[in-house]
Formats: sequence, C-alpha cells, structure tokens
Amino acid sequence: MNTGILIGIATYILWGLLPIFWRAIHQVPAIEILGHRMVWSLLFVIAILTLRKDWGWLKPALRQPRTLGTYVLAAALLSVNWFTYIWGVNAGFIVETSLGYFINPLVSMLLGVLFLGERLRRGQVVAVGLAVVGVLYLTLDYGRLPWIALVLAFSFGLYGLIKKTAPLGSVQGFTIETTAMFLPALGYLLYLQFSGGASFVNGGGFVTVMLFLTGAVTSIPILLFGTAARRIPLSMIGFLQYIAPTLQFLLGVLVYKEPFPPSRLVGFIIIWTALVVYTFEGLWVRWRVEKVKSQE
Repeated sequence: MNTGILIGIATYILWGLLPIFWRAIHQVPAIEILGHRMVWSLLFVIAILTLRKDWGWLKPALRQPRTLGTYVLAAALLSVNWFTYIWGVNAGFIVETSLGYFINPLVSMLLGVLFLGERLRRGQVVAVGLAVVGVLYLTLDYGRLPWIALVLAFSFGLYGLIKKTAPLGSVQGFTIETTAMFLPALGYLLYLQFSGGASFVNGGGFVTVMLFLTGAVTSIPILLFGTAARRIPLSMIGFLQYIAPTLQFLLGVLVYKEPFPPSRLVGFIIIWTALVVYTFEGLWVRWRVEKVKSQE
C-alpha cells in the first residue's frame, strides 16, 4: 500500500481516538485543557522546526502584516474549534462532536461557493440538500439545534478556507497560530497556578503528564497530515477523513454509552447518505476528467 495512504490512515485514527485522551482528564475544565494545548503545542512545533533547522521562512513572514493577520484569524477559529470539541467530549456529547466532523466536508463545499466563487454540481446540490434535511431532523429529535456539531463544522470549515489561501506551509502556519494563542493561554495558566486553582502539578502526576502531552497529541497528527497530503491525491484525503468521525461516533455509542435512540439514527443515516453522494459524485467526476485527459 502507498506509504502516504498509510500515513493518512494513521493520522485520522489518531484524531478519531482523541476523545479517549480528553475523557481521561475530564475533571480538568475545558478552558484549562485548551490553555495547555495551546502552550505545549507551540513548544512542540518549535522543537520540531529546530530539529529540522527550518526557520528561514520566519523573517519574511514577520514582515507581512497581512500574513500575520490571516494566521491570527485562523488561530481564533482554531481556538473556538478546540474548546468546543474538548468541552463537548467531556460533557458527554461525543456523538454530536462526530456529527460536526461528518458534515464538515459539506460545510467546506458551501464556503467554497460563497467565498471562492466555486459552483455546485448537481450531485453536490443533492448532498447539501440531504445534509440540511438531516440537520433539521436531528434538531427536532434533540429538541434543540445541534449547536456543538454546527460550531465544530463551521469553525473548522472557515479555518480550512483561510488555510487554503494562506501563503505558508502547514507546520509553519501552525507555528504562527500557536504563537498567537501562546501569551493569552500562558497568562491564564499562570493565573491559575498562582491562585491555587490549577490542575497542573496540583492535580496529581497523571493529570500533569497528560496536560503536558496535549502538545504532542495535537501536533503529531497535524505533522502527519501535512506529510500525507503531499503524497496522496486530495480525493483520497477526502475519503480517509471519514475515519476520524466514524471512530468518534463508535466510541460515543459503544464505549461511553451515550444515548442514541433509533430516531436519532435516522438523522445520522440521512447525513451519511449525503456523504456517500458527495464522495462518489466527486470520484465519478474525477474519473471522467482523467478519462478525457487520457484520450487527448
């Protein structure tokens, strides 16, 4: 099997298993976990870039206010996404967080239409229509808008939109994003530490080590994703990305026993149908284009 595909599979498996990590420290407030995730992620990527001796991009980037502003905005969206995900997992909404990442590709497609002037093909319109029906159905079933899923889908979709047009590579851009998050996060963590309310050290050895590891569990999949994206087609990345929310969904239902009545399954089936239409329509169009090219 292609090495890039294996790396891609490993990436999405790691992302899919993240709820296990966050639930292991569920006693720590989500905002505090977020602070540690920001601080340790920056230190981790700094170590990686130092080992690679990859700092030549930094000075030119610092001279471009527009580039810095782009990544500060990306950092804000990523912060919203991370906080919502951690809070949702630890509050017992793993299934709903998985829904967010199931519908994320469809949200990204809509954002492409709204902001990049892309046009929807007939199959894509069907997929989006089904997704809207699925979300409306789940709203009725939950008795509320599935806001956790929607915040995750739109925050990550907008983050992806910004990254699509951003000038730096994934690791370099992530470094600027975590730098933008670093000082507010560090200030908050120091406040907690000096006020006696911090979980780091005070929460025991296990919690302290887990909080320290938030940098690694955040950064390693991102680095692997960057490697996979360079080695395999975007269509394959699009197919593999469903591994993560599928694992999250299974963890929520089978491991953490979250409520999932048959009526809710209907809504998820509608969403999954939309994703099948979206995925195979994309593969069909790609096959047609390649066939035409081969005949020229």
